Amino acid sequence: MRIILYLGKGGVGKTTTAAATALRSAELGYKTLVASTDIAHSLADSFDRSLSSVPVKVADNLWAQEISVVADMHTYWGKLQDYSKNFLTGRGISRVVADELSAFPGMDEIVCLLHIDKQAKEKNFDRVIIDAAPTGETIRLLTMPDTFTWYVSHLSRFERGMVKAIKPFAGRILQGPAEVVEAIYALQEGTEALRETLSDPETSSYRVVLQPEKMVVREAERAVSYLGLFDYPIDSIIVNRVMAENLAEGPFYQTKYQIQQKYLEIINNNFAPIPIWKAPYYAGEVVGLDALSRLAHDCFGDEDPGQIFYRGKVQEFIEHEDGTYLMRIPLPFVTSDNVKLRKRGDEMFVTIGNFKREMILPAALAKRKAGGGQLVDGVLEITFPAPAPAPEAPQP
Repeated sequence: MRIILYLGKGGVGKTTTAAATALRSAELGYKTLVASTDIAHSLADSFDRSLSSVPVKVADNLWAQEISVVADMHTYWGKLQDYSKNFLTGRGISRVVADELSAFPGMDEIVCLLHIDKQAKEKNFDRVIIDAAPTGETIRLLTMPDTFTWYVSHLSRFERGMVKAIKPFAGRILQGPAEVVEAIYALQEGTEALRETLSDPETSSYRVVLQPEKMVVREAERAVSYLGLFDYPIDSIIVNRVMAENLAEGPFYQTKYQIQQKYLEIINNNFAPIPIWKAPYYAGEVVGLDALSRLAHDCFGDEDPGQIFYRGKVQEFIEHEDGTYLMRIPLPFVTSDNVKLRKRGDEMFVTIGNFKREMILPAALAKRKAGGGQLVDGVLEITFPAPAPAPEAPQP
């Protein structure tokens, strides 16, 4: 079973790339599902046909689905939402407003992820390709298992034991809360299992889709940084809408081509050693099975796009007991020992000989100074010392 998630800034071509990958996988004989977790679904537009909240067959070995949070909400959150809704209406809030307020923060993200995990466990398909929401929403979605588990773990063991103890003797007043707490813990168990599925490099892969433009590259760097922080395995970078040199005629297109070449070099430096695939800039829209099949061949060639293209950590963050962080980045092709670092806010600029790389740091490291960097067996190690303690306030 393989799960591949495509993410990136809105409008870079995630949907068409995910659909093309799924179609090529199906052509190779794998039973494949491509599903969209984006609220603003556009997967149906790519296939140029109607889709629904359940898998719809669109070609041999290929099914497509636009996951509906509303359709799955009651399955995973019904008991919690009903209790919250009844609690609010009992305090004079109208049922329509209570229905909206009872949708807990992060509910839609959790439901989407649990739906993906359900497909993985039931093994209805050989491969599941996910057309994810824009980067910011997807990062929030992927951190939900950790966030939810953290909150639930802070419900005391005493409280959990007390609920079990009082449930046999509880009347209507206590029965509701007891069932709700049990539902929360059941959901926690589901999210913990989900986290294992999403971080298993033999099952799940993450692919960032971008275009050779400054803002898009920056957001892609941020996505890679956060995926590394949560130990999610990245196996590819997809550069979409790359102009061919023979099409760069006239001052407008020549300027556009030169800008793309500049950022293609930055992409090659900043995302190594992750494999980088390039898809051409087409004159027409990529809509329908024929156009999607062409995109898959132009991007991946004769390779199977469902295989694992890269194994290994792209970035690793290690926290020591003294509060120091160590950031480790594989750079197997760099040999110089002269490492220069320059930090500006959440941006880190690394120069090693003729090699230059820019990266976006997670928030926890953006606030710290970089202590220094060195190459150790093809891995760049950057130290971030613990922040100095705040000075004590003067005594009056």
